[in-house]
Amino acid sequence: MRFLLLLVSMLMVPGFAMASSTYESLGLTGTERGIYTVLIFIIAYAFVMAEEFTHLRKSKPVILAGGIIWAHAAVLASQAGVSAQDMHKAFEYNLKEYAELMLFLLVAMTYINAMTERNVFEALRSWLVRKQFGYRKLFLITGVITFFVSAVADNLTAALLVGAVVMAVGADNPKFVSLGFINIVVAANAGGAFCPFGDITTLMVWQAEYVEFFDFFKLFIPSAVNYGVPAAIMYFAVPDEQPKSTGEDAVQLKTGALQICGLFFLTIVTAVSFHNKLHLPPFLGMMVGLSALMIYGYYIKTNYSIEGEEKFDIFNKIRHAEWDTLLFFFGVVFAVGGLGYIGYLELLSGALYDTLGNTTANILVGMISAIVDNIPVMFAVLNMNLDMDLYQWLLVTLTAGVGGSMLSVGSAAGVALMGQSNHKYTFFSHLQWTPAIAAGYAASIVAHYFING
Repeated sequence: MRFLLLLVSMLMVPGFAMASSTYESLGLTGTERGIYTVLIFIIAYAFVMAEEFTHLRKSKPVILAGGIIWAHAAVLASQAGVSAQDMHKAFEYNLKEYAELMLFLLVAMTYINAMTERNVFEALRSWLVRKQFGYRKLFLITGVITFFVSAVADNLTAALLVGAVVMAVGADNPKFVSLGFINIVVAANAGGAFCPFGDITTLMVWQAEYVEFFDFFKLFIPSAVNYGVPAAIMYFAVPDEQPKSTGEDAVQLKTGALQICGLFFLTIVTAVSFHNKLHLPPFLGMMVGLSALMIYGYYIKTNYSIEGEEKFDIFNKIRHAEWDTLLFFFGVVFAVGGLGYIGYLELLSGALYDTLGNTTANILVGMISAIVDNIPVMFAVLNMNLDMDLYQWLLVTLTAGVGGSMLSVGSAAGVALMGQSNHKYTFFSHLQWTPAIAAGYAASIVAHYFING
């Protein structure tokens, strides 16, 4: 809760206006209405953190908070004599940020859903189960697979895919499931940090043009170190036994599975090319790729439909995107954006970056993201108008991406696996290995310094 406490401690400090690239903040952080907006954000985020217990989807409270915060920001702007046109510039800036990222993520999620429906991931899971690896070998294999899959798919998808393997082979060994899930959470978050497609935070940094696409791969070794250190420590605690045979049959790929994988790769290439060569937003390249998937989906539906089976329908894949995540991101963008318009991001920037310096502040951002979701933390950082070089932007991308591994509630992967594990993987079982994960966190920062500093 340090992030929230830091906000509360600054409430009574008089705000100041600071020009951003598109609008000026109001600088009204010391007003009663301004303080009220921060309390609204804290209450909403308390509901987000309690999602596991309340089962209230995280998007619902933050969307409400975003609306309330902007309503108060509009009243403050009117009282300060700011024209409606200037306020709309601030609002439209947040809308543009959200629209670009939402369309990008929607295409990526649609491709992942299409590959899931074509049995791509299920075939991989089946192959791993049938290979009958020992627990220790499976521990390493599942970690490495998660690390690389999460660089292309999001860390939640990677964690759930490989988590199903761990549950299938370790159903009668709770210790292996617990260690295997911790290993997957660390690998998923580490793998998502070195590729723009691996996590929403890396995607945000890329689309904000602070880091070029290929510069992210400078984080590959630090990310590998972040995963490798705790994995090496936990490896010797994994039971040195052979799991029982499950007798599972092989899962066959459906028609077009490999072609859809190829289209996804070409879509990524298109998005990067649109950004680097044509200087167009990456989401436009992703939308071109979505059109290719739509056309190929029509080809599958008309030529390879099997009677009695549901026809391949691309709009079903869009319908099954993670809308809770997309709408949660909407709420975060507008809630944090509204607080920024009032002037709180400048206060936070002064407290962290001006006082502590870039390196210390960026390391602290990662530690905060173990408690508070890394999406609002990174969005706040991106909107502080910080003057940082490539090394520092890569550092905060790394720390925000992997910091959530230190607690099971620090990332979507950890929360999802707690629900999947039938109480074999819990907050406290993860907490036992937090020192090892923290050692990997520190080692990755050191590796980043020696490689990219």
